[in-house]
Amino acid sequence: MSAQALTAIGERPEQLLFDELNTLLSKYLDAPHLDQIFQAYQYGAEHHNGQFRKTGEPYICHPLAVAISLAKMRMDVHGIMAAILHDLIEDTDVSKENILELFGEDVAELVDGVTKLTQLNCKTKAEAQAENVRKMCLAMAKDMRVIIVKLGDRLHNMKTLGVMRPEKKRRIAKETIDIYTPIANRLGMNNIRHQLESLCFEAMYPMRYRILDSAVKKARGNRKEIIENITNSLKTRLHQEHVSCDIQGREKYLYSIYKKMLTKKLSFSDIFDVYAFRIQCADVDTCYRV
Repeated sequence: MSAQALTAIGERPEQLLFDELNTLLSKYLDAPHLDQIFQAYQYGAEHHNGQFRKTGEPYICHPLAVAISLAKMRMDVHGIMAAILHDLIEDTDVSKENILELFGEDVAELVDGVTKLTQLNCKTKAEAQAENVRKMCLAMAKDMRVIIVKLGDRLHNMKTLGVMRPEKKRRIAKETIDIYTPIANRLGMNNIRHQLESLCFEAMYPMRYRILDSAVKKARGNRKEIIENITNSLKTRLHQEHVSCDIQGREKYLYSIYKKMLTKKLSFSDIFDVYAFRIQCADVDTCYRV
């Protein structure tokens, strides 16, 4: 349902997003922390009032979406507040000093750190990329939460690329695949990395993405049944050896399959390992027994 339709029936999209965020946060934060986050939301909504994204949504929906992605990772209270406030310095008349006075030094430093990653004033694309990498590394050394907020910001921006021109989509996707996905990988944030890679693949090579997606869907059969059968077979065999471990199976991501086709110069019909299984053991000895 569109933002306009939600507004017409009295359900503002930003309120629905905040309700979702609050539900997630209530699972691990106490009431005083929830109150602080609500104050940050009110402040952000007030200063983003009248601003809209190209999707037509009120601008505050973007920082709320970023905060939701971080809440799913159980980000701390100041990290969530920074996610909600992360565009204020760049896009409104709010200053770092304003945020410092209202929400404290930690939140102000986080918001300022994210702003500095965003504001690149470089003459060439190559210089911009190098400068971006340097700033990311500096931010990582100072406070990892700055990077995590920025990754959440980039993830939501990638999810809403649909309204942009094709050439701009490709430019943003290339920057993302070159800079942000390797950092997500280095931080062990595999879920965000895989999401970013899939979104970049679709934005950079839409035809290849659609063809490969269609081929995978035709070839995989009943995905859930196949994964369950292989998982059960592994569990049975390991149980016979009195080995206790956790087994998780999934279908490989399209970008992973695409990279393998490129590097090994294979067609899709030559790719047989479209499923991946992870076996987690309690200790190294059990791992070798598996």
